[in-house]
Parts: sequence; C-alpha cells; structure tokens
Amino acid sequence: MLQNAFAIHGDIVWSKSLDQLECVPDGYLVVVGDQVQGVYPQLPDEYQGIHVEGQAGHLVIPGLNDIHLHAPQYAFRGLGMDLELLDWLNTHTFPEERKYADLDYAGRAYDIFADDLLHSPTTRAVVFGTMHVEATELLMDRLEATGLVTYVGKVNMDRNSPDYLCEKDAASSLADTRRWLDNVERKHYQHTRPILTPRFTPTCSDELMAGLGQLKQERGLPLQSHLSENLSEIDWVHGLCPWSSCYGQTYERFGQLDGDGKVVMAHCNYSTDEEIDILKRHDVYVATCPQSNMQLSSGIAPIRRYLDEGMHVGLGTDVAGGATLSMFRAMADLVGCSKLRWRLVDQSLTPLSPAEAFYIATVGGGSFFGKVGSFRKGYQADILVLDDSGVRTPLDLDPTLRLERYAYLDEEGGRMAQKYVAGRRVL
Repeated sequence: MLQNAFAIHGDIVWSKSLDQLECVPDGYLVVVGDQVQGVYPQLPDEYQGIHVEGQAGHLVIPGLNDIHLHAPQYAFRGLGMDLELLDWLNTHTFPEERKYADLDYAGRAYDIFADDLLHSPTTRAVVFGTMHVEATELLMDRLEATGLVTYVGKVNMDRNSPDYLCEKDAASSLADTRRWLDNVERKHYQHTRPILTPRFTPTCSDELMAGLGQLKQERGLPLQSHLSENLSEIDWVHGLCPWSSCYGQTYERFGQLDGDGKVVMAHCNYSTDEEIDILKRHDVYVATCPQSNMQLSSGIAPIRRYLDEGMHVGLGTDVAGGATLSMFRAMADLVGCSKLRWRLVDQSLTPLSPAEAFYIATVGGGSFFGKVGSFRKGYQADILVLDDSGVRTPLDLDPTLRLERYAYLDEEGGRMAQKYVAGRRVL
C-alpha cells in the first residue's frame, strides 16, 4: 500500500481554466505526500486500501490564497470605514502599529490573528507585519505554529511617517532588515518565509529603496508593496519623485522588480499604460483588494484588462482596509466591483464571472507560491472541505452552482469541515 497517501470522497470542484470550472460529483481526490495525484469518479485500483476521508455531499475545493493583508491591522478591522486611505492611515493604522513595539501587546494581538487566519478559508497568505524586528519574528512564530504557508514582511519606512513609527534613517532600516533576515534564517521555519516590504514609496527614501533593491537581488528574496491605490497617493508620489513618469517606475528604478524573487504589488487601481508595461516586463503579481478599495474610496482596478494582458492577478482581503479575512467575501466583492466598473467607468471591459473570481483566488494567487491552487496532478494538496447543507434551498444544485452560492452565503449556513495545506490536515 502507498505510504503517506489518502483520498477525500466528496463533490470536487476546481478551475479547469480562467473561466471554466471542472467538477467531479461524488468523486475521489487522491493525495500522495504533499501533492495531488488526481481526481477520479471511482477510486482507481492502484489506490485501493488507502485511507479515504468520507465527505459525501460536501464540497471539496482548492485552498484560497490571500496575497495581501496586514496582520497588525487585524485588531481594528471594521473601524474607520468612513475615511479615505491617507486619513485612515494617520487616524487608525499608524497609532495601532505603534503598539507592536510592546511584545506583550504584539503577542496578544498576533495570537488572535493567527488563530482566526487558521480558521478562515485561507491556506496561504502574503502578510505585512510592522517595522519592529522582534514583533515581526513573533508574528512569524505564531503563523508557523498554524501550519499555514505564509510570506511575512518586516515593514520599511524611514520618512513621511509619525515620529513614533518612523525608522531613524535608511542605514538603520536596512541594518534592522538584515538582522531580521539573519534571525529568521537561523530559525529554520518550515512553512513561513520572509518577504521584503517597503511600505510604499511615500514612506521610503530613495536611499532606502535602493538598498532594498540591492538586498532583494543579493538574497533572491520576494518583495511586496503598494502601487497606484489612491489618487491622492499617486499625486504625492509624483511630488516626491518628480523624475518618475509613473508610480511603478519608483520601484523599477531602484531594482526592486529585478532578481529571482517574485514581486506582488497591491491594488494597481490606476495603473497607466506605461506602468502596466513595467508590471508585465517584470512579471509582477497584482493583488486586487476589492473590499478595501470600496471601504477606503480608493477606486476599482481594471482586472479584466490585466487578465486580457496575460498578467498575474491574485486576490487579497487587505485587512483592515477590508474588514474580514473571508476570501469568499473577497471573491463576491471582486465580481461586484467589476460590474460597477463596467457600468460606470469602462463598458469595454466586461465584468468578471464567479468562475473567474474563483480562479483568481486559487490558481491566480496560488502561483505566487509555486504549483498551488489546482487539483491538477503535481500541484500542492491545499484543500478545503465545505459543508453547505446549512444554506437551505428547495433547488437541486450541481456542485459548481453550490460553490458560487457559497461565496455569497457562507456565513448564512456554511461550515468548513476540514482544511489541508500541502497534504497536511491543519483543521
């Protein structure tokens, strides 16, 4: 009998392509080690005798990948939603992040965040910490214990920030970043990895931006930041960097888009043709965050164009700009925002379908982590088993329609029965 092999029996749904779902009702998802071996209508002879998780009647889908959220902001989620981005940062975000210099507070807050993320539909995430080295390591410790796969960043910010949340200068910011990276390397995390994190161009001096670009290339690290989220922010960047012809150029000039490590930029609501060319040239991932864009009055990203251009697009909750960790809510908001953009901004870009939103939440963001987000053979076995029996209806729905409904109604009667990351059951 195969070692480290099991199957899940249920109604299995995953993305066949960007706009088409694959479905095997009452089927078997076979996992060996950390990888998917296949989905079958009956269990093949070669797998007879392996352990089978009986989940008949439950939906079995790939895990969801949140590629942009802020762990220290989780404490004040749902507050300040009447403000725009820059006012919201000064009123809520910066005062909250100041508290993470206190490890006792950071520990209490990150205990809550890590536990709630574990119990959410998210299996992998790309996460902002704060500028504090010790608190960021504490966050990584907490996430490592969950078994989820995450990238976590120590934030860099040496200008245009409150005195209480601003690094002394570029040299000290870079020194702290190197110290953090060295500490993390010694800890030998299994599931948690570092990612360079300039908060955004307005809070990072040219010297710091250049140093982070050099560090990225030296160590082959990934990088995350924000790009073209808000009109006031874009104007601010033009004033700070008059040599730039677009916001994206402020990252490109300093080498932050080069090297082996992947790059994810959150939002990209107002990317110009030139900026899109930059993103495409460097294979940058766009993390679209529809709920945050609505709550903070930031804008609506042209996701249909990015998909048509063949760009990498993933989905983020952007907590606490977004008020919830639910990637199902993010999927529903993504479809709704695309409809508003089509109706009110540009009718040449058709709205996204629920199938496309699901693809972006699974395969789209999952590819940032490698072969993740699908049930194709050889992909990492990230799995959610969903019980939707509590969402009552007289209709006889096939699994693809039940999945669409779950994205809108999971809080009405949905329940996550099991959760796996790379073949390991974490819930």
